[in-house]
Amino acid sequence: MKIPALLALMAAGLPLTGCGPVDAQKRGDQMQVFDGRRQGRLMPLREIERRVVPAMGDAEYLGSDFDGASAVYTLKFLRDGNVIWVDVDARSGQIVGRTGR
Repeated sequence: MKIPALLALMAAGLPLTGCGPVDAQKRGDQMQVFDGRRQGRLMPLREIERRVVPAMGDAEYLGSDFDGASAVYTLKFLRDGNVIWVDVDARSGQIVGRTGR
């Protein structure tokens, strides 16, 4: 049953795995984090989480993204149905922005 679906995807020219531009950007950001951590230029995400998550009180922590161009982690939270984004400089651990309530 899976073979006809795979053949249809291949015939349509669609990728079978995530290898588009967004995935390439994610891999690039991951490599920047890896290199930055290894060189001591970026703080570990776990350390940033230890600082920020408790400060968000009853908000549920959903996860994070990293932007390699700005070296900023965006931590995502949910409180009372509202999404809150907290931007943290990965070099200093300082909060540089916040959206939501």
